Amino acid sequence: MSTLAHVAMLTGLGSHSLEALADMRGETPPPAMEQDAQDFLNPGDQDDDDWEDVEEESTEEAIEMAIRDIMAAYGGVRYRRDGRSWRQRVETMEKNWSPLLPQLTDVFLTWRYPPSESAPVDIDPEYSFDIDVINIYGLQTLVTITRSPDESAVIALARHGYLGNSPVNPSLAISFKTLELFHCIKLVKASFSAEAFAKLVCYQYYIPYRPLYRKALADALDIYLTICRSTFSRVMRTLGRDTPDWRARNACPACAYKLEGEEPEIFSRIICMDGNNSLKRMGTSGKRSVGDTRSFESDYFLPREFVDQFANEVKSHQTQPKANVSKSTAGHQESDHDSDDEPGPDHHAKGDPTDGQTGAPTPCASNWKAASAEENKHMWGIFEETGVFACACRHGLVLWLVDMVRSGELAKYPLAIVAKALAVLGTRLMIGYDIGCDFLKTVNGSSLGPKARELETRFCVNAFHGYSHSYNCQVAFHPNTIAGMGLEDLEGLERIFSSSNQLAPIIRYASRYRRASLIDLFFHQWDDEKYANLGLMLYNNLVQALKIVREQGPVLEKALESLQLSREDLDMFAVEEREFFLQLRDEQDSNLHVVAYVEALQELRSVSEELSSASRRFNAQAPQTPELHWSDPRSGLTDYNSDLSDTRKLETRRRYLRDRLKQLTEEVTDMEEALNIDVRWQPEDPSYWETLQYMATRKYQRALGKLQRLVILRLFKLHKMNLAQTGYRMRTYIAKNLQRRCKAIRNAVKEYNAAAQALNPPREALDWSKVSHYTFLEEFTLLQDTGNTLLEKRWAQPHVRETMRIARRIARAQEEISNVNREARRLHTHIRDEERLLSRILADLKSRGDPIYGAVLDYSRHRRAANARNLACLLRMYSLDGFTGNPTPGVRASEDARTTEDADGGVEGNARPQRLDPAGGEADLSTLVPTEDGVLTWEEVEGAAVLESDQVYEEVTGILEFLASLRT
Repeated sequence: MSTLAHVAMLTGLGSHSLEALADMRGETPPPAMEQDAQDFLNPGDQDDDDWEDVEEESTEEAIEMAIRDIMAAYGGVRYRRDGRSWRQRVETMEKNWSPLLPQLTDVFLTWRYPPSESAPVDIDPEYSFDIDVINIYGLQTLVTITRSPDESAVIALARHGYLGNSPVNPSLAISFKTLELFHCIKLVKASFSAEAFAKLVCYQYYIPYRPLYRKALADALDIYLTICRSTFSRVMRTLGRDTPDWRARNACPACAYKLEGEEPEIFSRIICMDGNNSLKRMGTSGKRSVGDTRSFESDYFLPREFVDQFANEVKSHQTQPKANVSKSTAGHQESDHDSDDEPGPDHHAKGDPTDGQTGAPTPCASNWKAASAEENKHMWGIFEETGVFACACRHGLVLWLVDMVRSGELAKYPLAIVAKALAVLGTRLMIGYDIGCDFLKTVNGSSLGPKARELETRFCVNAFHGYSHSYNCQVAFHPNTIAGMGLEDLEGLERIFSSSNQLAPIIRYASRYRRASLIDLFFHQWDDEKYANLGLMLYNNLVQALKIVREQGPVLEKALESLQLSREDLDMFAVEEREFFLQLRDEQDSNLHVVAYVEALQELRSVSEELSSASRRFNAQAPQTPELHWSDPRSGLTDYNSDLSDTRKLETRRRYLRDRLKQLTEEVTDMEEALNIDVRWQPEDPSYWETLQYMATRKYQRALGKLQRLVILRLFKLHKMNLAQTGYRMRTYIAKNLQRRCKAIRNAVKEYNAAAQALNPPREALDWSKVSHYTFLEEFTLLQDTGNTLLEKRWAQPHVRETMRIARRIARAQEEISNVNREARRLHTHIRDEERLLSRILADLKSRGDPIYGAVLDYSRHRRAANARNLACLLRMYSLDGFTGNPTPGVRASEDARTTEDADGGVEGNARPQRLDPAGGEADLSTLVPTEDGVLTWEEVEGAAVLESDQVYEEVTGILEFLASLRT
């Protein structure tokens, strides 16, 4: 007898109730009952007095509640095998949890922030039940849960501080405090897994590891995070921060909190974007369908439908590489769209971010494609999501994320980010991208081009990646050469990805829902930490800028005096340099014909001379008189090579040289006819000599280009090795590649020096020790010019170039001072306004007894701690020798900004913000600021050694050890 039939016999449920129960359990309803049973459950009018009428609109809810009571109270010991698939179980669980979540959130808030006077609960002892629990704080194994007749088991558990492992008939409950501990650990250690926490729980309970605890904790964490997100949404709605794109617009006050009367800025926002392939997720294997079909909504992720709008904006210049994964290698792991013969849907999203240009690809695009090709070779065949494409502001707060689905870094991902930025952030954006020079052409050629030009959007390359670009690109797109950029390097995403790589081990085999949930959790915590350190970042930026101006300013003045130059001359040199390199062109195609003709002449002359030499040696072995005779026959094994005489070898060589000479003569004749050359060039002819010089220069530049490419690749490997969380295998692989590459660089240096000596006049040879330490590649571009046009330029002289570099660095530092002055005042104003806002909202919630008061108070405590740290950094900044900004807060310029004139107190100059919610027992913010100031002092004095021990030793010393082991 099935479970449903058994329940029907015990409870007397009708067909409608049994169908509802079967739908909840994902099972097939039992067959219809016999007529006697139906008559019993559906009596006539004579028995109507024994029943109570129920309102129609509450019938379904009452039935579901009754079924839950029955299932929770059923204490049978018989078990049956669950024949449902994973997808059915997950869908059923989601369907059963969804209607309970609003009430569950309310009960959680009541438990987490208990009111002073709580409403009494009508407890019925008959509905009480015992359940196994996990509570790492009390180590209980069994608790008794009391409840009222109209209360479900899950809600009763939540009222007691527990979360059931199932919305219907829970068999295990985990305490909210245990889940809160798990949640907090994951906030600070993203790589901490459910299995690790389950082992911790088992250790505390003195039992062996229970795999079922891992599943129960993972499932419970999903629901707990959903409750936390629902609570956070209510908090943000209460504070008026729930409008669309509010986080992207306002999360970073240094970028967004614009003030009235502030100094105008060149760029309204400086943001950066890039892709990362660490946060990959495996696809389904075999013919299995996806089990967890839940969708996760987050204001970090752009919807895939929105991203796919830009899939056909760019036509591919090259066929996207296909994963070369055989079925034997992949273990037949392919989903419905994983077949090697049938690429996934995103394979049709052609075009990478550099395909928007017309004509031949630039060296920058070629380098980018070469660097990205290796990592995509075996990616698409086994991974569903191959990483994320991210965008962040210059202060490190993340704006948006895009999932890269079964593809490499396609153009649609950055195009979607740009489209969102144009719609949300507005005008005068500066967007940093490691291929920003070529991606600008992609944007202009797409549907975003007119709007991007209208909003005055600009692109540049990141500082580190910019050094791998050609110098004619650097003079226009490198942040060091762009006015208004300050000292910004736009490498914030490299730091973000270095930290987010901690997630990689635990999301690689997760479901799509859990992967997105954990990524969202990580970046929420990342942004909270970046906000808490925003004041410190501005303080350090100002200290760095003041140091540059103070130390390098006198050096610049002395250099200008010794070179008899002015600052206007340096500005003029910068313009000339930019124009020169932008107009610099590569080799003309027509030159190749002349080079090929001279090369053919050289080979023709070489073959002719070798034929004459072979003929002389052949004739020298001729007999005195012509005579024909046969050799004596030989028996046994013979060696063909030993039997060949020198005469026969010479005769064979002569025959080959005659054929080659004839072929070359025909080729040279055809070239002369095509080039309209009447008289064959001779070595003493000026045209021939000029072409030889050109060929030597060409060989020199090719050797230099090869050397430059190897040095760039070496720098990339060094950069990857320095990333945090780089595993041992990856470090070993990089070390071996560095060792091999260093040998290649040595050989390239020798080849370059040989080509440099062949020039007229010869160029200076390069030293290996100098090349091995190249970090700024502009010198390669200077070496490429072998004519007098560049060497005669005043700005090309080493002393002048160094003076220009110092002047440019000082100019960027002065811009950084202006940027920090503006952003520090924005942050100061934001702290004051937020304190007033929180004070007013909390007072109102407390007076009304709103249940959300406790959650808002908890949020305000975290914000106050961050604001106290930021304010301490700002006060230290105001006391710096050389600070030129306004130390008083201002007034926000946006029309929708909430004013605070009605709040008591305020901030004047360096005064402290007002008390936050004094009725609730909250201390004045000023009590936190001195504490944070003392901590900052300790970090500067004592903490430097600790940081050096923890971070520098792990990253920098690790690199030096690997480099020291290289045998070059």
